[in-house]
Amino acid sequence: MRKSIYIIICMLPMLAQAQSLTLEECKQMAHDNYPAVKQYDLIELSRDYTLENAQKAWLPQISVSANAMAFTNVLDASPAMRQMGLNMKNWMASGSVVISQNLYDGGQIKSRKEVASAEANVRNQQLRVSLYELNQRVEQLYFGVLMLDERLKQTLLLQSDLDIARKGIESMMRGGVANQSDWDAVRVEEVKARQAFDAQQASRTAYLKMLGIFVGRQLGEKTLLAIPPVKDAQRENTRPELQYYTAQGRLIEAQRRLLNTRLMPTLKVFGMGTYHTKVTDMMKNSLLAGGLTLNWNIGSLYTRRNDIRLLEAQSRQIDSQRETFLFNNSLQEENGSGNIDILRRQIEQDEEIVRLRENIRSKSESKVRLGTESVNEMLRDINAVAQARQQKALHEIELLRELYALNTIKGE
Repeated sequence: MRKSIYIIICMLPMLAQAQSLTLEECKQMAHDNYPAVKQYDLIELSRDYTLENAQKAWLPQISVSANAMAFTNVLDASPAMRQMGLNMKNWMASGSVVISQNLYDGGQIKSRKEVASAEANVRNQQLRVSLYELNQRVEQLYFGVLMLDERLKQTLLLQSDLDIARKGIESMMRGGVANQSDWDAVRVEEVKARQAFDAQQASRTAYLKMLGIFVGRQLGEKTLLAIPPVKDAQRENTRPELQYYTAQGRLIEAQRRLLNTRLMPTLKVFGMGTYHTKVTDMMKNSLLAGGLTLNWNIGSLYTRRNDIRLLEAQSRQIDSQRETFLFNNSLQEENGSGNIDILRRQIEQDEEIVRLRENIRSKSESKVRLGTESVNEMLRDINAVAQARQQKALHEIELLRELYALNTIKGE
């Protein structure tokens, strides 16, 4: 009969047609609902705009200028020279158009594009790190609800056992074997079990509300969380922090290559056209010109040593951060593995304890019917069975939680 009651209790949530969620669904919904996830698109747009602007440096560059000026006499012309057209005006207006095209830039445009891509990758990886922390927070709430579900199941089983015990006492009272104080003792335990059930139900509702905030969905009392399958811990560490440090290292290498391009010469071809008012009759008022421009600016040599040292210092800092992370991560991994081993041994022991407690309770119930044991002693054995069952169920959920936490530590 007790087994039938247990099956009915387990089937009640299924009959309620409640909303059901899995751990992976909760994680995905939490990621989709997190405000920071919108930054992915913004980072991609920023990178694309920067790369497009850098590529446009290969397009012909056009500059237009116009000016007007007045000046003092340049020539001290005699009357005869003035008659020959050598006199000059004291003002001039002009306009010019210059078109230039890069032929060789020393690799600067390519390096700037590499830096822009590396910077976007660093921001993406940094965002992945912040989003990955959601997994741990969602897992804590998810397994917290599962722990409370197990407590509720065990409390319902205890209530069922106490109900059977109370009915047995009532039958014994009719036969004159038990008295009112025995019935009152069982009733007190039933009330305490009901109090525990209400408190556990309230805690479950609170946990579901917090989980609902993360997943962006209203979760009520009828929400069911599926028990995730047992998963062995993966061997390789794939935490996003490691990819973040790698992306930072690649950014420093791109910045170093950009630094090298500053020492390279640049070569351009240009064409120029000007028009101006004549300052003397001997000059034409238009001009066309074209040619090559070679520019080699070695001013970056003055700061090159310090620039390189700065990049090296940043690289060492990243290496230090990576080593610190791996050290702390290995400690967490070792602690998680130890907890898993302990819980597995405890579950094996729990199974033996439950079996023995149930045998003791069965004998205690028989003794009460024979009048050789008090009701209080039987209630003690009933509570001991409930506690042993609950301890085993909680250890099983804790084992699942530790297995998933270990995978999260390693970067599942």
